Order: sequence, then C-alpha cells, then structure tokens
Amino acid sequence: MIDPPYRTVAVASTFSPRFLQVLAEGKRIRDRLASQLHLIYAGKRDEETVQKFNSALRELDLPADSTVYYHEGEPAIAILEAAKANGIDLIVAGALEKEAVLRQFLGNVARRLVREATCSVMLFTKPEREPKPLGRIVLMAEYSDHGRTALHQALRLAALEQCEKLFVIRVYTTFDEARAKAREQSAPAGSQPSRTLEEEEIELERFIDSAGPTDVPIEARCIRGNTGYAVLDFVQSVEAALLIVPVDPTTSADGLPTHVAWVTDVIPCNLWVIR
Repeated sequence: MIDPPYRTVAVASTFSPRFLQVLAEGKRIRDRLASQLHLIYAGKRDEETVQKFNSALRELDLPADSTVYYHEGEPAIAILEAAKANGIDLIVAGALEKEAVLRQFLGNVARRLVREATCSVMLFTKPEREPKPLGRIVLMAEYSDHGRTALHQALRLAALEQCEKLFVIRVYTTFDEARAKAREQSAPAGSQPSRTLEEEEIELERFIDSAGPTDVPIEARCIRGNTGYAVLDFVQSVEAALLIVPVDPTTSADGLPTHVAWVTDVIPCNLWVIR
C-alpha cells in the first residue's frame, strides 16, 4: 500500500451535539488518508473536558492516549492556530450548515476553516456514528501538479470507499466559448489559446489518463455554466456524497480562488478542500 497522503488528521471540536459523529468520520478518514488521528478542542482543558474526550475515545475504540490540543479563544481562530502550531495536515469538522430554499449554508466556524486554513479541510454536513460509504464523489479538475496530486488522493479515497463513481469535472463558461471562437483573430502570438468545448473534453480525458490505470469507475464531465453554482447544481443532481476542491496554496495564499470561493457560503454535500 502506498503511504497515506497525510501524516496527521485532527478532528476539531467545540463539543457540539454531533461531536461523536464527527469523530467517527475522522476515524474513517484516518484509516483512509492518514497515519495519526489527533483532536483539537477550542476551549480550556479541565477535568470535565478530559473526561468527555476519554469517554468518546473509548466509545469509538480509539487509543486512550490520543493527542488532544487545547486552545482557548474564539472557536475558528483557536482551531486554526492549534492546527498551524502543531503541523496538522488535515482538519476534519462538522459543517454546521443551515438549510434554506434547497441550499445548505456554512456556519461561521466552518466558513473560516475553509477560507483561512493553511492545511487541507474536510467538512461533514451530516456526520454519522457509523459512517456511510461515499458512493459518489465529484472532483473539480485543476490542470496543474497540485491538481494531479489531488486526483491521486481522490482516487485513493474512492478506491478504499469502493466508490460507485468518481465524477471529474470542469466548468465551461460562455466566456470560454466566446474566447475560443475569437482566438484565431485576437490571440497574441505565443499565448495559450482558449479551448472549444470539444477540446476541453479531450483535455479533461488526458488529465484523468495521467493518473494511470485504476479500478475506480470514472466519468468526465464538462459542465456549462457561468458561476460556481453550476457545480453546486451538478453535485446535487448526481446526489454526490463528497465534493473535492483542489486549492493550490502557492497560488492562493490569501484564501480561495474566485472560481471556487462560493464553497465558503454554500455547501452541496460533504466537502474536501485539498491544499
């Protein structure tokens, strides 16, 4: 087995009503993607919190000596600071979403984790004590070294989850189409021309093929749409259990790139931001 992509995954906790469920999801992700499971508590260490953690660790059959990082302060800041100070590779947390008009909106803490964390983040909208298999997964393709790494990580998780299908997608806008039509007349010499929809579909297939052979069922999709909400609609239409969004920290050090910034507000399903 190839070494897991992460060394440490940390479950962020404020002892919300779904803490045990989020911890169970964190254990599943540890088994799939990491070597060690730690915990972060946004609050003070005292006898009561120690007992709560001990009880949860026993219930989920996790090591009694699992590391817990206590960090006082406003929850989002405390979690972010603890993760950075202790070299955490992946934060797992509950999304704490609110539902309105068929949309799920991220809570303040989850929003800040997605936007400001320097490590990867995985949010669960409806965590379960006995985690359900991630049957359908959607990966937003990014044509870069970081994007290819994200593809390999997505394939690893999909294989271990015995995923029903991995959708690898690109958004094709009317602006892309217009630029492709005008490229012969207006593209400067030496510039990268815009692709037609057919060329984009070919490029997406090449991107997928670059990962090598796999037993994971994969479907490539170029989605027409002018905003990130086209991705939201697609994810909901295929009833995906997880959306994976690669964010290259070397090019997006100050938050999220524009085309994926919408995930800080609306979350269609469980979300994995790969940094």
